[in-house]
Amino acid sequence: MFAWKSIAHMVLPLGQSGIREIPNEQALLGAMHSTLGETSGFYFFPGMGTAPDAMAQYDKKLATSPSGLLIYHPPGEKSLTAGQMITEFVTEALEALLAAILLSRTRIPTYAGRVGFVTLVGVVAGMATNLSYWNWYGFPVDYTAVYILIEIVGFLCIGLVAAWQIKT
Repeated sequence: MFAWKSIAHMVLPLGQSGIREIPNEQALLGAMHSTLGETSGFYFFPGMGTAPDAMAQYDKKLATSPSGLLIYHPPGEKSLTAGQMITEFVTEALEALLAAILLSRTRIPTYAGRVGFVTLVGVVAGMATNLSYWNWYGFPVDYTAVYILIEIVGFLCIGLVAAWQIKT
């Protein structure tokens, strides 16, 4: 699974589906840095507020303001660090272990059936967050579809190995 996801993100163009660069980003980056400073954060805009009629006010804000999500890191933040790669590997190993445990609790007699079971776990895993992010936050359809596909193929890889190892 780790190998597949690495290939999907670093070799194939799948990891970039639905992601675009901001035109004239320097102006926006400067404004973000001067406003948000040195504190990383996850921002939802425009802000909803806490007033009792916040939802009604929010609809008015949406009529005249752009909206979206922003994950902000100040200058100097590193990416693709060893720690991130280790965290990803451990996360995916844990997912594989849990899928194998679920498979071991079944009575599916055929190899194809066992592979299908684990792949179906991947369908659920892929849908669990990606469809909600599409629905509630407006993640692009192509991004959502590709990330669900990446999860499904990852669990298919797990299923091919787990179904071979675990004969119920």
